[in-house]
Formats: sequence, structure tokens, C-alpha cells
Amino acid sequence: MVVLAVTWVAKPGHEDKVADIFSRLQAASRQEPGCLMYIVHRHKTDPRRFFIYEQYRDDAALAAHRASPHFQEHAVKGLKDIGERKEGELYSPLADE
Repeated sequence: MVVLAVTWVAKPGHEDKVADIFSRLQAASRQEPGCLMYIVHRHKTDPRRFFIYEQYRDDAALAAHRASPHFQEHAVKGLKDIGERKEGELYSPLADE
């Protein structure tokens, strides 16, 4: 299993648009055969800040996610000018080591 933890920050005034894009990306990503979990969180006191927790069956499933039309449309093109990826870290569960 591969885990990806990502932090995004919306540009001022674009918080709701970023939330909408992430909602659509979340729904589409959960339909991928290799996606085990995809949850978008919004910070409780900073509405511009988002945290995405993703689990994939393996590296190939993550690569397929990144190549998917919905990822390209929403994450690459849709968020390009209205949000900024601040952090993205890959993990594997201790049980997989």
C-alpha cells in the first residue's frame, strides 16, 4: 500500500472554488480500482487550507491516479491558478515494510 498526504492552500477569495474542485476530484478518485481511500479535509480555522489523505493499492495505482483524466482536469488544470500545493509526502504502513 502507498499513502500520500498532501496539503494545499487556496489563494485568497478562491476557497469555495478549491473546495468544489476537491469534492469532484474526491468523488472521481474513489471510483479508481486501485484507490483504497481518498479523503479531503478542510482546516477547522483556516478555510483556505486543505489536507488530502490518499491510499492506493501500490505505486502503479498511484501512477494511474496521477495520469487519470479527472486528476489532470481538476488537480493539474483546475487548481493551477487558484491554489498551491504546499506539501506532499509518500508513506507506507509499517506492516508493509
